[in-house]
Amino acid sequence: DTELVRKVLPKLQYSAVVAALAEIYEKVDPKPPAIPNELAQDGEEIEESVLEALHHVLFNIHILEGELICPDTQRKFPIKQGIPNMILHEDEI
Repeated sequence: DTELVRKVLPKLQYSAVVAALAEIYEKVDPKPPAIPNELAQDGEEIEESVLEALHHVLFNIHILEGELICPDTQRKFPIKQGIPNMILHEDEI
């Protein structure tokens, strides 16, 4: 659904998506989906193949085990069975 992707794109921090994708595929597959490092500028049309790749990245990739790492604090949040545990410890509140 490329129209859904078009609606979601303005809400994304696109550089974070690209970085996460590179990190994920570095560990599991040497050939990530073909998405550009930067999106087209305002007014430029995004190619259909890029929208399809973005749809795959955003809606079909599921992390089952691993961790999310906060870029500011480096705190690690574990992911188990596809569910991230982002509850802070009492001393972190």
